[in-house]
Amino acid sequence: MVILSVKPLFMILVVPLALFLAVVLLSPPSPYFQSSVPSNSSLKPSIWTVRRIIGWRPCKWWQLGDLTVAELKSNGYIRVDCYGGLNQMRRDLCDGVGIARLLNATLVLPKFEVAAYWNESSGFADVFDVEYFIHQMNGFIKVVKELPSEFASKEPFQVDCSKRKGQFDYVESVLPSLLEHRYISITPAMSQRRDRYPQNAKAALCQACYNALRLTRSLEKKASELLEAIPKPFLSLHLRFEPDMVAYSQCQYSGLSSASIKTIEAAQGDRKPWTGELARIWRKRGKCPLTPNETAFILQALSIPTSTNIYLAAGDGLMEIEGLTSVYTNVVTKSSLLTGEDFTSMHGNTKAALDYHVSINSDSYVATYFGNMDKMVAAMRAFKGLYKTLFLSRRAFADFTSQGLRGRDLMQALQKAHRDDFVIGRGSALPYCFCEVKL
Repeated sequence: MVILSVKPLFMILVVPLALFLAVVLLSPPSPYFQSSVPSNSSLKPSIWTVRRIIGWRPCKWWQLGDLTVAELKSNGYIRVDCYGGLNQMRRDLCDGVGIARLLNATLVLPKFEVAAYWNESSGFADVFDVEYFIHQMNGFIKVVKELPSEFASKEPFQVDCSKRKGQFDYVESVLPSLLEHRYISITPAMSQRRDRYPQNAKAALCQACYNALRLTRSLEKKASELLEAIPKPFLSLHLRFEPDMVAYSQCQYSGLSSASIKTIEAAQGDRKPWTGELARIWRKRGKCPLTPNETAFILQALSIPTSTNIYLAAGDGLMEIEGLTSVYTNVVTKSSLLTGEDFTSMHGNTKAALDYHVSINSDSYVATYFGNMDKMVAAMRAFKGLYKTLFLSRRAFADFTSQGLRGRDLMQALQKAHRDDFVIGRGSALPYCFCEVKL
């Protein structure tokens, strides 16, 4: 009779099991879990076939104009100084218009700051139709292209608005500077409390955002050319997995190429990724950008056919893009469709404007993040009555994968979570300019 030692047998069985569990529980989600992916045909119909019960329409009160007639006497001139990418600057401009109306000021054409980080040198007039903007704002707020001679050669007095949040903050803290200097510049705080604005200031803000900003004729022509070149019907996908985005998120990823890892490390600087329990908590909060591979997996979970024509609305430097294009093979970009000299000479703002134009006119729009562009595109699509708009849930993906869901089970859980969001129109519009309606 052969007698087996209990301790060695225990070690043989337990140690590999412990190692396996450690890999599953401690590693960040990796593509795609060595589980077979069910075909689209074995899942429910596409997310776009789901009937929504709640939609958004622009509120009539700010479009009618009866609350928005500006007073005759102006308290002075305000210039809005805008920073960052195009859609961040657009957000600052909209907020600045509301603030100028709140303070009964005349608006000077905004200043788009040149930013080397965004590879940017184009100003407001290079992107938007100035005459159209002035005309559309008539009755909401007065806009001038040129200052009176007494201010024309002067730089405005800069007012720090970093901590201003609502109507009384601006009236009490900014209005005195406006009355004293008569010409000031502001950069609105990111945490605006627009709900505290009076109706006429809200109306001016909404009008500026959704009725007054039109691309220049040359840029609109190029954007229309791009839109025409995209195979129809198509989905516009705003995918964010650039080195700076990943570095800023402080998230860990497994399965990335050595080239991607090296690029991320170069962008990190002193901002090192979270580790251990903090990394897991951070990921479960939905703070980690979806990889192209994860994005493709979720799109399949939503029964979006792999033959779908996809326009990739993204800037330069996307990493691991093969994770998407190996599954969804009909992917096009602006650089693959527009190769003329006028396109190659474009800078960040004008290129972003092309993505914006295509995205608000696409058959469907999917975003992997909830940034400034996504918010603007979703709101404008609601303004135009286009409801095939969806934000992929990083939180749901992280939550389900941390529970150990894989393959078909993961797909079904993701599908339900996104269907629930889509039905109620979550994230589709800005509440202070849009009114909820039952569909």
